[in-house]
Amino acid sequence: MTPERPLAVGVIGVGTMGQHHARVYDDLEEATLVGVFDVDAERAKAIAERHGTAAMGLEALLERVDAVSVAVPTAHHHSVATTCLDAGVPVLVEKPVVADPETGRDLLARADAAGVPVQVGHVERFNPAVETLAEIVEELSIVALTASRLGPPPARRIEDSAVLDLMIHDIDVVLALLGEEPVDVAGCGVAGNRHAGALLEFPEAMASLTASRLTQRKVRTLEITAEECLVVVDYLEQSVEIHRRSVPEYVERAEGVRFRHESLIERVRVPNDEPLRNELASFLETVRTGSTPEVTIDDGLAALEIARRIEARKPSERPRADLGVLHD
Repeated sequence: MTPERPLAVGVIGVGTMGQHHARVYDDLEEATLVGVFDVDAERAKAIAERHGTAAMGLEALLERVDAVSVAVPTAHHHSVATTCLDAGVPVLVEKPVVADPETGRDLLARADAAGVPVQVGHVERFNPAVETLAEIVEELSIVALTASRLGPPPARRIEDSAVLDLMIHDIDVVLALLGEEPVDVAGCGVAGNRHAGALLEFPEAMASLTASRLTQRKVRTLEITAEECLVVVDYLEQSVEIHRRSVPEYVERAEGVRFRHESLIERVRVPNDEPLRNELASFLETVRTGSTPEVTIDDGLAALEIARRIEARKPSERPRADLGVLHD
């Protein structure tokens, strides 16, 4: 049997995230990185030379590829993705899918009309720890989810708030795990929204999310409280722990009586795969087979709309007990 040829791929925008798309495409057997484009020509040339490919104009790149990643600033997602769709080129567009829901719905209509697949880059869906977690929660009665996505101030300027840049990952994961949208949303933010929190209320569960660019330690965790157990996920370590049968007891010692909890901790085996590699491989499979992307524009829009609700919440719009307001 003749093996299928690798797909010709390109990357539009090779900054902080786009350069990693180029790196992974260069390493995937099912892809041939034929070129990159960036408005910073010197940057594009440097990344192209690093991976033995060419820096080229956008039109020339779209004429040569079977698929592209779009990793430009969020404000340009809609226009660049639309240009790709007009050229009939399948697109993986980094998260958030676009800057606002209205342009997102326009992008969805354009993609449907063109019959061209668009995948949204919510890379945590492809984290092996999350993929493992998705199988576990099918058997659980979830009560609450608590996500923390924290880190120190970045060296580069990021236009998106901590909600749109960081928390949106956890919004997407929570929606995917629960399979439903929240009935109510509350949010608060400080320091120009570089540190933000949100509370999402679902019919049978709640989710508490925190995102920060001000915390002097990088944290990426998700805890799921279920009637049956507690599940703790560390995105960075790609680990999953299940805590069961916590038994409280008082223990008599020479220095007095002490209280302690003992529980059974199950450490689940998780593959050590790079999430971005899994994501791009999934995208290429979608392009090759014509299947539905793992993360669709609809998925991206659902996360974006909730993120915007968190940011736009006003005191007059909610009961006094809500969390607060995010300031523009």
